[in-house]
Amino acid sequence: MGAQLRIYRRRMRSVKATKKITKAMELISASRIVKAQTRVQASTPYANELTRAVSAVASYSSTKHPLTTESEKPIRAAVLIISADRGMAGAYSSSVIKEGDQLVSLLRNRGIEANAYLVGRKAINYYRFRNRAISGQWSGFSDNPTYEHAKEIADSLISAFIADAQTDKNGVDELHIVYTEFRSMVTQEPMAKRMLPLEVVESSAPPPSGALPLYEFEPSAASVLDALLPRYVEARIYNAMLQAAASEHAARRRAMKSATDNADELIKSLTRLANAARQAEITQEISEIVGGADALASANAGSE
Repeated sequence: MGAQLRIYRRRMRSVKATKKITKAMELISASRIVKAQTRVQASTPYANELTRAVSAVASYSSTKHPLTTESEKPIRAAVLIISADRGMAGAYSSSVIKEGDQLVSLLRNRGIEANAYLVGRKAINYYRFRNRAISGQWSGFSDNPTYEHAKEIADSLISAFIADAQTDKNGVDELHIVYTEFRSMVTQEPMAKRMLPLEVVESSAPPPSGALPLYEFEPSAASVLDALLPRYVEARIYNAMLQAAASEHAARRRAMKSATDNADELIKSLTRLANAARQAEITQEISEIVGGADALASANAGSE
């Protein structure tokens, strides 16, 4: 019984050490998610308004810009997947990678080849392990992205979109983004959206009634689009990365809280088992002492 009791106590010490780590990670994620949520709330209105501005130029002008004109026969699309650099966040990275795989399958069903652009070591390792082609990769900033990171990614994607997909193997006709949208502290949802060519105006307001407004563009609508569209792509990617960062912190906090609670339950279970083993050991020792005393008493009585 002594060996069994030592095993229980050793396991209890190990679980308690693990609990300290998971509790610390839970507190760190809880502190960081507030800042990440604030950055999302500050970035979302800017990204939405910039989308509306680009949509207005594209809708109320007759200019056919390469970033807003849809190809008649698209042959290749760029898929940007935003995942995490670190683990211990539950199914966060696997969910967004699965959403990306579903999007790639839909594109292939349309006869469109998908070029993968990956953010985060989880997605990069996933594609490398399966020997899949990677057109672009970035890592090291998934939990704290900056606008410079978004601009670097946007420049690569816009260059691929502007290139002729018929003659350049790196050229694409469509640009899609897959990320995790932060809804609340307990709800994060993987999303797949098409950024280019521009599709719809993201607005929850009711449609205007009456005559449509007249717009004048200086120096020209094409020049306005040339200036706005790169900023639009950068803002959308930056907002998606902020949403993903907030979702990552929320998923990690929830996963670490679950791990801490499970450690508490395991410690309670091991404590009960250790107490039972200790009680059994004490009972056995008492039985041995009583048996030895009875044997001595019987021996003394026989000698008399």
